[in-house]
Amino acid sequence: MSEQKDTAKIKEAVKRRKREAYVPVKPDMQLGFVHNNVDCIGCRACEIACKDKNGLAPGPRFRRVQYIEGGTYPNVFAYKFNMSCNHCAEPACLPTCPTGAIFKRKQDGIVDIDSTLCIGCRRCEAACPYGAPQFDPLEQIVKKCNMCVDEIEAGRKPYCVMACMMRVLDIGPIEEIWDGAYKTTAIGPGDTVVRQVKNMANIELTKPSLGIVAHSKGKVE
Repeated sequence: MSEQKDTAKIKEAVKRRKREAYVPVKPDMQLGFVHNNVDCIGCRACEIACKDKNGLAPGPRFRRVQYIEGGTYPNVFAYKFNMSCNHCAEPACLPTCPTGAIFKRKQDGIVDIDSTLCIGCRRCEAACPYGAPQFDPLEQIVKKCNMCVDEIEAGRKPYCVMACMMRVLDIGPIEEIWDGAYKTTAIGPGDTVVRQVKNMANIELTKPSLGIVAHSKGKVE
C-alpha cells in the first residue's frame, strides 16, 4: 500500500520547479561504478542483494546483469555486462521530472529520488537511455539505484558491491577510476578502463559515471 501523498507539498514543488531554470550540478567529487566484464561470472548476487536492500517486488531491478553471447564456431564468445543507474554528469531523468523529485547531490554526484514528491508520471523512465528508473506498480512511483546512499554515509559500500563474490564491482571517484589510479580489485594489473561498450547508449547523451574493464568482443573500435 502506497503512502498518502501530501498534495499541497507536491503542488508547491511543481510551482517551484516551473520558476527555476535547470542548471546541471557540478559535484565536489563524482562517485561512479566500475565493473569488470572479463572476470564477472554472472552469478547475479549483486542483483539479489540490491532487491533485498530495497525491498523490491518481482519486476523492478535496479541492477541488471546482462549475458552477451555471439560469434560462430569456433570463434564464439560470452561475457557479462552489469548496469544500474550511472549517476550521470548530465542525467536525462532529472530535468524531465515535473515536481523536482529527482536531484543530484553536490558532495558526491549521486542522483536520488524524493519519493514524497514522485507522482509516478514515468517521464524519467522514458528519458533515461540506460533503463535506470524503475516503476513500482505497488507504490505507483518510480524508484532507482541511489548507490545505497545510507551505506555510503555510514562509511560502507553499496550492497551490490559488498555482495560481489568475484570482487569485480566497485565504486570510487570516477575520474580516478577512468585514469586507472583507483585501487580496486575490479581493475587488474594491465587492465584498461573504458567508458563505453558495444550496444550501450551513446555516453555523450548524459555522460554516465561508469568505468568498464571491457571484454575484447565488447570494446568499441
